[in-house]
Amino acid sequence: MESLAVSGTCRFCGQAPLESFLDLGSMPLANSYLDAQALQRPEPRYPLHARLCPACLLVQVPAVVPAEAIFADYAYFSSYAASWVEHAARYAAMARQRFSLGPRSEVVEVASNDGYLLRHFVAAGVPVLGVDPAANVAAAAMAARVPTEVAFFGRDTAERLRQAGHAADLLVANNVLAHVPDLNDFVAGLARMLKPAGVLTVEFPHLFQLMREVQFDTIYHEHFCYFSLLAAEKIFAAHGLRLFDVDQLPTHGGSLRLYAQRADAPPRGEGEGLSRVRTIEAAAGMADPASYRGFQPKAAAIKQALLAFLRQAKREGKAVVAYGAAAKGNTLLNFCGIGTDLVAYAADLNPHKQGKFLPGSHVPIFAPDRIRETRPAYVLILPWNLEAEIRRQMADVARWGGRFVTAIPAVRVLEALAA
Repeated sequence: MESLAVSGTCRFCGQAPLESFLDLGSMPLANSYLDAQALQRPEPRYPLHARLCPACLLVQVPAVVPAEAIFADYAYFSSYAASWVEHAARYAAMARQRFSLGPRSEVVEVASNDGYLLRHFVAAGVPVLGVDPAANVAAAAMAARVPTEVAFFGRDTAERLRQAGHAADLLVANNVLAHVPDLNDFVAGLARMLKPAGVLTVEFPHLFQLMREVQFDTIYHEHFCYFSLLAAEKIFAAHGLRLFDVDQLPTHGGSLRLYAQRADAPPRGEGEGLSRVRTIEAAAGMADPASYRGFQPKAAAIKQALLAFLRQAKREGKAVVAYGAAAKGNTLLNFCGIGTDLVAYAADLNPHKQGKFLPGSHVPIFAPDRIRETRPAYVLILPWNLEAEIRRQMADVARWGGRFVTAIPAVRVLEALAA
């Protein structure tokens, strides 16, 4: 039998060799949207191969370009996803009550983007500080009265902020842990940023859900790591952080919210969520490296099913367009080899993406009104995690008999939802 071992060492524990989890081939960077002039130049592509560390069970991809090349000027603005802003508002209300946050507290968010979350604390009179490496999205946050430090986060940044008088009663890190090339430096910075009695919450897509729902399109170069609770608990413990609760969330196809405190603080009681998720992962065999094998054929089956659907639509003369110029969609389109021959264009609410082209596939991006003008037979929803929101926003697709399509975890044809 051919060996599953591949080159490289684990970015957390340093062990080698790693095992192959999913090889997606050569891909452009998922958030590197192109202007018309860039189409005339060769487009950089890099290997995208997710690997498993059998020692600590962290799934990861190698860093192929410096983080600065990905995040310094970023096209993703959180506030354009209404459901995500609502999620942030609910979190802020919960956290203020659960942790008794008020005018004498400080809430710090790492990877604060355009202030989508911290603005809810600002409105409630709670002092905040955002930290984000992308100057363009940080400017939007500051315009919304959210103080923001433009910096990559790690030990050094945490130390500098502590010396400047900042320390977190509540430290928030939503959907950033996967984006960190130096995982140990980042988590050490989180521990340093907390006050002695402070609380850290971290949200990330759950690897259990990725595997169960075949969410392979969430794997791309800027997502360096993919976490189970099992792996995350080891990483936090190694840096003096103790988990005391976990929430299971529907966001991003199934996420976890971890609650942690400094290990040297008086221990908080463990919530039921922690034992519940541990039990779920144990039942799925996530402590056994053998359970991670066999994922490649599942991704290949989705590829073949989507291509078969799109080719049949083309034979029948039925136009297909995409909704949502999402990074996950770029992984899907490029893995499947889909271009404008099968998907005419993509629509997106984000004006920073409109007028550009998707990386790799070179599908042009328009405002959503383009769909109402051209009336395609099918709208392929690329950010499937926002499926219900998009079907409501674009409910008028039903007026001309159009329908929606999603590809993950299987190809489905869906009707519009009432607005």
